[in-house]
Amino acid sequence: MSIDQPVLAALEAQAIELPSWAFGNAGTRFKVFSTPGTPRTIQEKLADAAQVHALTGLAPSVALHIPWDLVDDFGALSGFAQDLGVRLGTVNSNTFQDDDYKLGSLTHSDPRIRRKAIDHHLACIDVMDTTGSQDLKIWLPDGTNYPGQGDIRARQDRLAESLATIYARLSGAQRLVLEYKIFEPYFYTMDVPDWGTSYAHVSALGERAFVCLDTGHHAPSTNIEFIVAQLLRLGRLGSFDFNSRFYADDDLIVGAADPFQLFRILVEVIRGGGLEAGSPVRFMLDQCHNLEEKIPGQIRSVLNVQEMTARALLVDLDALTAARDAGDVLEANHVYMDAFYTDVRADLADWREGRGLPRDPMAAYRASGYGERIVAERIGGQQASWGA
Repeated sequence: MSIDQPVLAALEAQAIELPSWAFGNAGTRFKVFSTPGTPRTIQEKLADAAQVHALTGLAPSVALHIPWDLVDDFGALSGFAQDLGVRLGTVNSNTFQDDDYKLGSLTHSDPRIRRKAIDHHLACIDVMDTTGSQDLKIWLPDGTNYPGQGDIRARQDRLAESLATIYARLSGAQRLVLEYKIFEPYFYTMDVPDWGTSYAHVSALGERAFVCLDTGHHAPSTNIEFIVAQLLRLGRLGSFDFNSRFYADDDLIVGAADPFQLFRILVEVIRGGGLEAGSPVRFMLDQCHNLEEKIPGQIRSVLNVQEMTARALLVDLDALTAARDAGDVLEANHVYMDAFYTDVRADLADWREGRGLPRDPMAAYRASGYGERIVAERIGGQQASWGA
């Protein structure tokens, strides 16, 4: 089995947004590790992200995190990005690093703190107005550690009210995308712990509110592709945060822990029209590179998504339908596995070469000398890091 023209045509439209924070220093709960050549400014993050796109053709936009990427002139930053060959994408809010938010932000019992959190999101929409970004993504860290600590129902009521205020500020094609996470930083309840809670809130908001699915934010053994299929069926899957996990929210290179899961997810994305023109689904990475080099880490991730997308597009739908209709369980599974085990790397290398891209982006990056140059040039200043 090899990649044919319809598959290549489908791959042409694929775009995977990079997170600005993936190019900063990261670490564990105990330490953030420093790496030579790490960006000190959002402009240097964008320059590094532009390298990924130049070598892969897959990453034309970069997500911002406010206030980590705060600048005085976002119009100028947008122009700077365009000069590098990329654009500014999703704007991510942050309500997990301010002392006021220790016991909650959008769900806090204190109206003053809720208003502060709302105003932060309105400021993020101001950034979107300037950059032309479409999505405001909210990952809400609010929750509780102990039974009785908070009123579970009242927190949901306050969240609904806060989100409605933020949603009302959106204009044009702007969207609100609500992420969910089963645990962390709180361990008894999270106020948006699962896709159902996110779906309930965005459905109440309106047609421009969607769910963001982070592949690392689920309980062990969760069937993520079922969630993907359901949200696509309901028309509420707005975006992915692609990463990989072994135990919890590990934020590793996508596909590292379970390539077959990534394949199964992308089969459902394709089945649900997620690659078609006009689809509401956006693809983004959300990773922190603790040990590996950051730019190669992002290159490897976007290539992994592309490879598994190509394999998913090779599923023989006619044969699959026939096996299902005949009740042939093993044959239906075989059709899946046949596509999954197909080695598409040489075909994708040919595809890249045909577009004027390097056949091997990882080798091309090594040969470019870019990594050595930024190590030599980025001396002094404050390195960007998780939380900075």
